[in-house]
Amino acid sequence: MDDRSESTMDLRAFNTLPDAEARERLLTCLAVSRWADEVLAGRPYADHAGLADAASRAAATLSDTEVDEALSRHPRIGEEASGGHDAAFSRREQAGVEGTDPAVAERLAEGNRAYEEKFGHVFLIRAAGRDATEILSELERRLSNDEGTERAETLGALRQIALLRLEQVVS
Repeated sequence: MDDRSESTMDLRAFNTLPDAEARERLLTCLAVSRWADEVLAGRPYADHAGLADAASRAAATLSDTEVDEALSRHPRIGEEASGGHDAAFSRREQAGVEGTDPAVAERLAEGNRAYEEKFGHVFLIRAAGRDATEILSELERRLSNDEGTERAETLGALRQIALLRLEQVVS
């Protein structure tokens, strides 16, 4: 991600940004074209609450294909974000995992593998503000979920992350 797509702007600037540039910034929050287009269609927003509400509503109805598309932009918990990920966001969000006790880091790696075997995609959680032990606890809990329950939790995490990132982009 380049610096421009991560830099912050106020709501007025977001409302007047050319569509292509605004869309690019939105896609760093949630890599789903339909979501970005729906949020764009609501401009201009009178306030941040209106923007957040529109973004939340659009994220509530992600299809399975859209969930897969969005998940592809998220690294595994505890792993370095790379080119296909929104790396700067991911590094900040996973800051609580850095310097983790090696035993906890190994359990996270094992849990990530078990999760991916069971659900077929990367484990996703709003990591911002959480430490490795808390994330590990949630990972272990969610491994007992059935497919439907886990899909709902994953959708919720994508939505939380999108809103958190949107708040950072449009502040």
